[in-house]
Amino acid sequence: MAVTLTEKAATHIKNYIEKRGKGVGLRLGVRTSGCSGMAYTLEFADEFNDTDSQFESFGVKVLVDPKSLVYLEGTELDFVREGLNEGFKFNNPNVKSACGCGESVGF
Repeated sequence: MAVTLTEKAATHIKNYIEKRGKGVGLRLGVRTSGCSGMAYTLEFADEFNDTDSQFESFGVKVLVDPKSLVYLEGTELDFVREGLNEGFKFNNPNVKSACGCGESVGF
């Protein structure tokens, strides 16, 4: 299974990397946090790590460390606008629960 981006997410990431003037892709991960157990991490990557799994969607590389890949396999990252809010949305088939505030997920 792969980690993928929607076309909207890929376009947003490409534009941001261009504005930054550097970057090889987007690094996704998970960390222990919150009431449901885990929280997503998202950062722009300036280099590849030897242990990263690499996926590509619409010309954008997505990098995932081995520990996070277990939780993120099959995830699709979207970029959505809802009213005045906009941001990334994780469509993750592995999630079993989420907290009420939307800050963390359980696997």
